[in-house]
Amino acid sequence: MMKVILLKDVNGLGKAGNVVNASDGHARNYLIPRGMAKEATEGGIKSIQLQKASEEKRKQNEVAKAQALADKISGLTVLLKGKAGEGRKLFGSITSKDIAAAMTNQHKIDLDKRKIQLENPIKELGTTIVEIKIYHEITAKLKVEVVAE
Repeated sequence: MMKVILLKDVNGLGKAGNVVNASDGHARNYLIPRGMAKEATEGGIKSIQLQKASEEKRKQNEVAKAQALADKISGLTVLLKGKAGEGRKLFGSITSKDIAAAMTNQHKIDLDKRKIQLENPIKELGTTIVEIKIYHEITAKLKVEVVAE
C-alpha cells in the first residue's frame, strides 16, 4: 500500500486534499500519471494541513462578516412609497427588486434581490418584516415600511 494525497475527487477513494492508502499499482499506474494524486511526503501532508487551516480561517471570517451584516440589517428600516387606494391597498406592489434598490439608496448596502425572502409582493401600506438570507444559515429580518405617496 502507498499513501497518496488526492488532488482531485476520486470515486471510491475520497475527496481532494485527503490522504488515503491506495495499492501501489493503482497509485503509480493510474492516479499519479493522470494528475489525480501525488505521493504523500511529510512536506506534502504539512502543506495540505496548512491549506485546510487557511480555508477554515477564511470560512470563519466569511461567517463573522455575514453575521455582522445580518446584525446591521436587522436594525434597519427601509421606507418605500406607493400610491394607495381605499383600504390601504397599493395600486401596484412592492417586490424584492424594489426593496434591494431602496437598501442601496437609503443605507448604501447592496443586496442581491434573490436573497430577499419575499414570498408574495407587498400589496398594502404598513410595516412588513422581510427575511434576508445572508449566508448559509444566517438570516436578517429587515423592516419594510410602505407609506402613501
